[in-house]
Amino acid sequence: MITIPDSKSLKQLNIKQLNALCQELRSEIIRVVDKNGGHLSSNLGTVELTVALHYVFDLPSDKIIFDVGHQAYAHKLLSGRDLSHIRKENGVSGFPDPSESEFDAFSVGHAGTSIASGLGYCYSRDKLGDNYNVITVVGDASLFNGENLEAITSSTNKPSNFLVVLNDNGMSINKNDNGLYKVISKITVKKGYNRFNSFLSRTVGKCFIGRWLKAIKRFLKRSMSINTITDSVGLKYVGKFDGHNLKTLIKILADIRDSNVPTLLHLTTVKGKGLPVAEENSSKFHGVSKDMQVSKHYFSGGISSVLNEIVSKNPNVHAITAGMKDGTGLSDFAEKHPSNFIDVGICEEYAVTLASGMAISGTKPIVFIYSTFMQRAYDQIVHDVCLQNLPVIFCLDRAGLVGSDGKTHQGVFDLSYLSHVPNLTVLAPKDLNELSLMIEEALKLNAPVAIRYPNGKIQNTEETAPFTSDFKWELLQKGGKNVILAVGPRMIELALNASKGTDTAVYNARTIKPLDANVLNEIKGKNVITLEDNAELGGFGTHVLKYYADNKVLQKVTVLGVKDAFVVHASVEKQLEKNGLTANAVKKLLT
Repeated sequence: MITIPDSKSLKQLNIKQLNALCQELRSEIIRVVDKNGGHLSSNLGTVELTVALHYVFDLPSDKIIFDVGHQAYAHKLLSGRDLSHIRKENGVSGFPDPSESEFDAFSVGHAGTSIASGLGYCYSRDKLGDNYNVITVVGDASLFNGENLEAITSSTNKPSNFLVVLNDNGMSINKNDNGLYKVISKITVKKGYNRFNSFLSRTVGKCFIGRWLKAIKRFLKRSMSINTITDSVGLKYVGKFDGHNLKTLIKILADIRDSNVPTLLHLTTVKGKGLPVAEENSSKFHGVSKDMQVSKHYFSGGISSVLNEIVSKNPNVHAITAGMKDGTGLSDFAEKHPSNFIDVGICEEYAVTLASGMAISGTKPIVFIYSTFMQRAYDQIVHDVCLQNLPVIFCLDRAGLVGSDGKTHQGVFDLSYLSHVPNLTVLAPKDLNELSLMIEEALKLNAPVAIRYPNGKIQNTEETAPFTSDFKWELLQKGGKNVILAVGPRMIELALNASKGTDTAVYNARTIKPLDANVLNEIKGKNVITLEDNAELGGFGTHVLKYYADNKVLQKVTVLGVKDAFVVHASVEKQLEKNGLTANAVKKLLT
């Protein structure tokens, strides 16, 4: 058994030893994910590719940028990091992070950023006279994210020593998979080919033979459409190759490195490679909890049932998501109502504008996207939906603190970036029943509505006042001296626990916009505390403060939420504690 080497020692191994290393890396990834949870299928699928990249290129001088970053566990191991406590407090992050290691060239967690950031590296490198290679690893789904497409098509002049590795583990771009095509792809990145090309241009390029040779070359490229497409954006297409064949990978990567030609290398891989259960159901095992358990979340676990009932009454309702069918809980709905379900892939901006086009033309779209990814469609929310006051409903899953996924995935900004947009109603249900009522009322409103809710397990709270079209807050507990206005189920649970044995009223502040003015007027003069798992700046509490200021009311309000800092990976409980959102901290504020 080989001890996992560092990136430099790796270069001393032969192919047999490298293949053994791949198996060791897979075993270690399976072990740490079984212990801590994390991304499984995507990491198992890129082991050989990662080993080959570390073997061929000179890291960390050369730069590897992983798109999304949930396939970088082998990269972390080869760069000397211990994954035993990955995604845990004080352990390494589940995503690449330059503050963690010089081997991580760019902080990634959202799709579509690799090609643009990689080109940025190249332009700085060339401007400053540096000398290194830039490699971006992008999945077949991420390649078609808008930002990647913008980066790849913005100019036909790509810098040298720039490689885009297309990790195709599901969707085939083209069927140019014959032997001749592979031979041509291999040849075109060799130094000899490029020198010969240059020689032909200088010598016979303008004569009959030269024109004839170029005509044949153009014909072959037209016959192989993907080659034409990539050539048109300044990249030489090389592929397709087996992304699990180390010997081939090392040979072709070395040829590309030595050619200096900007290249797109197309590889086919298997998500979950080496673990049969993950290979058979790679989507299910994309991200798992401890002990390989598939994560179960209260809201997403019940949303299909809610939608199934709604669509049975209103067939014009459509669910839209952006590559998050399973994560947002829409799988059962998609199976039962395929004509009412649209998955646009990793294209959040498109999802929102698509919904606006549907809304303006008569259907009822509901967009299901994680809170952290909805940030990417902010302009579309403002300009395409709210400016036109269109009846689009946004359901933001994973709102609030998300625990081990860490700072790239926190859903702690949505109340701030949504509640200041005109025409948009912003809601936060305490449970699934309230979410169902909110969706039903939103469908009647004929205006844009955003509904945000967290992941994980939720403790049900006794209902005292069902949600209705009056958008009023719900009094959960009566009290005199103190008032806690709590947003969402986690903060409601915190408020009820903190107020035990005290003279404190607790409200389910389920409408962030509009505020419940009647309640705010009734509680004037009391000790008011607002609780939210959102950034304090620009969030619910600041809107309460502004209400009193606008009405010239001198009122004490203590705003508790997420502090002005990015929240790193840890358990949700630890993240709450670090932000002062604990029962003891709140209790100290009660009189």
